[in-house]
Amino acid sequence: MKLEIYQILEQYMDSCMQDSAHDKEHIYRVLYIALDIARFEQNVDYDILIAACLLHDIGRQEQFENPKLCHAEIGAQKAYCFLIESGFKKVFAESVKACIQTHRYRNDNIPQSIEAKILFDADKIDVTGAIGIARTLLYNGQLSEALYTKLPNGLISDGTNDKQPSFFQEYKFKLEKINSCFYTKRALQLATERQQAAKAFYESMLSEVSISYRLGISLLEQQLSESDFEKG
Repeated sequence: MKLEIYQILEQYMDSCMQDSAHDKEHIYRVLYIALDIARFEQNVDYDILIAACLLHDIGRQEQFENPKLCHAEIGAQKAYCFLIESGFKKVFAESVKACIQTHRYRNDNIPQSIEAKILFDADKIDVTGAIGIARTLLYNGQLSEALYTKLPNGLISDGTNDKQPSFFQEYKFKLEKINSCFYTKRALQLATERQQAAKAFYESMLSEVSISYRLGISLLEQQLSESDFEKG
């Protein structure tokens, strides 16, 4: 890809990015990881791959404003329109659009081309390991979601069967299972190298809050049963 083409795509991407958990640095990490993965694959169209990586999250703001929208669908259409209006060939715009449409984890659309599979994998790598934990917590905070939820008995849920969004729920729903969804061997290798950091953080946090709740509830009950304090 020529530098001037890259800069046109980069400038448009930059104008669309307003989400701190999905900022332009996330875009660059995905792009760099994708280029790493692509080294181990054959017949990769790097122009399509680079364009798809740069533009894959340009629909995030629309989804943030209306959670019923899918940023992958919105972003794919925005990218297609931008590419056509900027003079790119229709077949190129359609290929980039298809990659973006299928990059989302919460989506039934399956990546078909090697470029789409690489984009999917690279995007998921950025939710593994320490960076994945940091981004998840940042995004949860933006949405005012809790770190964890409580069970009916007042103790802490590990997130397994939670319906209410929280960090623990997201870890059990997505982060813990992410290694089973990759299309390329290189992505699985990268994710496996990072996996222990995320697991250790989750288990440490679950242990810390669970112990404090179990002990704290017991101590509070003891104080309430022993107190002879009366108002007035």
